[in-house]
Amino acid sequence: MNYDSLIERLLDLAIEEDIATGDISTEAIIPVHSQAVAEMKAKADGVISGLKIIKRVYERFEKDIRWEPLVEDGTAVKKGDIILRIGCSYRTLLLGERLSLNILQRMSGIATATAAFVKELEGTHTQLLDTRKTAPGMRVLDKMAVHDGGGMNHRMGLYDMIMLKDNHIKIAGGIPNAVKAVRKNLPLSVKLEVETTNLEEVRQAVDCGADIIMLDNMGNEAMAEAVKLIAGRAKTEASGNMDIPRLKSVAATGVDYISVGALTHSVKAMDISMNIVQE
Repeated sequence: MNYDSLIERLLDLAIEEDIATGDISTEAIIPVHSQAVAEMKAKADGVISGLKIIKRVYERFEKDIRWEPLVEDGTAVKKGDIILRIGCSYRTLLLGERLSLNILQRMSGIATATAAFVKELEGTHTQLLDTRKTAPGMRVLDKMAVHDGGGMNHRMGLYDMIMLKDNHIKIAGGIPNAVKAVRKNLPLSVKLEVETTNLEEVRQAVDCGADIIMLDNMGNEAMAEAVKLIAGRAKTEASGNMDIPRLKSVAATGVDYISVGALTHSVKAMDISMNIVQE
C-alpha cells in the first residue's frame, strides 16, 4: 500500500475544499510579490506532530519556501514555544494557514494524548496500540501522530492483518470454524488475531494457533487468568473502555498490548497559532 499516495490525495481534497479557485480575500489585498515570515507557536503544552505534512502543504503553493522548524515531530513543547518559522510570499502564508493549522493541531492533539497514555505505562512491558477508529481519509496522518506520541500502530486497514471479531465468529459457527476458513484461504504469513470475551473462547483461540488474542471488555481478574492460560503461546491485547486511570492495573495483568480507540476517535486538537512576524 502506498501511504504517500494517500497523503497526496488527502492534500488534493483538502486544498479543493478550502481554496478551490483561490483565496479571493488575500488576492484582493496582498500584492503578488510581497514577502513575509510567519511563526507557529504552541499555546498549550503538548507533543508536536505533522510538521512533515504541513511542509508539503506549503510546497504545493511555492517550491522555494524558507522552512525553519525549531522542533521535530515527536518533540514535547511548552506553552509559548516557537515551533516553526516559514518564509515565503505573504499570499502563500495566508493560503496555507488554515489547512496547515488544522493538520498540525489535530496530529499534535493525537500525539499529546498518546504520550500521556505511554507515560502511564512506563515501567511495564505493556505497549500501547491504536485502532481503526480514525477520521475517514485521515488514517495515515492519525497513525503517524500516534507513532510520534510514542505509541504503536496496529493494522492499517482490513487488508493487512486477519482479525476475527464477534460477527465473523458468529456467522462461521464458532472460533475453530472461523480460523479454519481463513487459514484455508489466506497464507500463514498473514498474522491472525481473534477477539475473545471469556476464558473458553481464549482456550479455543489458543488451540487454533492465533498469533494475537484480544481480551475484549474483560475485567482485570479475567484478563490475568487469560494471560496465565495463554502462557506465552500468543500475544495478548486488552481492549474496551481503556482510560488512563485503568492502565496500570490492566498492564499488571501481564497483557502485551492495550489498544485505545480514544487516541484517534476523540481527538482534542492542540492549540497552536500562526502569526506574521516580519514583512
